Amino acid sequence: MLQVSVLKEQTDRVLAGLAKKHYPTGPADVAAILDLDQRRRALQTSHDAAQAEANDLARQIGALMKSGDKAGADTLKIRTTALKQHTKTATDELTQVELAIQQLLYKLPNLPHASVPEGRAAADNELVREHGAIPELYAGAQPHWELIKKYDIIDFELGIKITGAGFPVYKGQGARLQRALVNFFLDEAREAGYTEVQPPIVVNEASATATGQLPDKEGQMYHDAKDDLYLIPTAEVPVTNLYRDEIIPVEKLPIRNTAYTPCFRREAGSWGADVRGLNRLHQFDKVEIVQITQPENSYAALDGMVAHIESLLQKLGLPYRVLRLCGGDMGFTSALTYDLEVWSAAQGRWLEVSSASNFETYQANRLKCRYRADGGKTQLLHTLNGSALALPRIVAALLENNQTADGIELPEVLHSYCGFSRIG
Repeated sequence: MLQVSVLKEQTDRVLAGLAKKHYPTGPADVAAILDLDQRRRALQTSHDAAQAEANDLARQIGALMKSGDKAGADTLKIRTTALKQHTKTATDELTQVELAIQQLLYKLPNLPHASVPEGRAAADNELVREHGAIPELYAGAQPHWELIKKYDIIDFELGIKITGAGFPVYKGQGARLQRALVNFFLDEAREAGYTEVQPPIVVNEASATATGQLPDKEGQMYHDAKDDLYLIPTAEVPVTNLYRDEIIPVEKLPIRNTAYTPCFRREAGSWGADVRGLNRLHQFDKVEIVQITQPENSYAALDGMVAHIESLLQKLGLPYRVLRLCGGDMGFTSALTYDLEVWSAAQGRWLEVSSASNFETYQANRLKCRYRADGGKTQLLHTLNGSALALPRIVAALLENNQTADGIELPEVLHSYCGFSRIG
């Protein structure tokens, strides 16, 4: 959530940033917030003045009663009663105005970093670098949705029977490969300095609001209306919320956590090769990395997170590219996002497997996640997160890129984790 002070003091920058993100009602919403804030300040001034006068009158009434001037005290009590009603009315109006400001602030996306390119869609994203050679497959190579049937390692029909589309059942070597990848990613994160945590996979409304899933993404989240709880779309939500309403000592910064969770998203459901097989699911496994750091260190932290994700892809032997997302393709809460995509040889296209983002103070403002800077003043921290990694498309690329006529050869780094070196 953007800060009102930023809207007041850097209005031109705010409007330019909202325009880069193609947020259509930016000027009107910012003007409305500033008008409401002016009304809030006027109400607060009136409330405080009335409260101060009432306090002063209370002292005078005490003195008059002590001196025996009951008539004078009664006269002042009439004024005190009017002042109390005024402060109550001002308090009620303040509550309404502050709620209106908050609701408008929730609508505004984060401002993009200066390095974010202009653009409206994925075609406008900036290629930062590519790594690895594109594999050449043998004649007759198949996409992963055919390979999983051939080797009987993932069953979509069973998932439909049990739950519905987008909830696959992993079997035999497929289940073991899933577990191997999770353990490999967690071990690599721990070696890189991240502390493993195991958070809940359901969160309350406050947690979903604090990281920006609400009120922006209600339609993408599974919601239990009876208990008002949400299945998480990513471990970012519970892991970041570990630090909600916290003032973190400087000596504990940066915070670097990793977590494995299943993730749940309702966005799947369209048809075509882009969403076939493992390309898009309602439930999938992912290892997440999350950092909370001082503002001056956050972009170096983001570079480090991207480098860590790249190291995973390199160890898996997957060709990949890094993209800097344009303003129109960025997430609602992000100030700067890098997407990492792997090459899917049998499909002949790039598949997104990770996003790494710096949210600057946007989430921290909602979280009230702060630290005490020099001089004792509290300041908002910066939050960051990245997928390291999401499993479905990694599995798809591993199966397709490493297939041979008589089996699928797995990367050497996974042999000890899987307990086998090939599928088939």
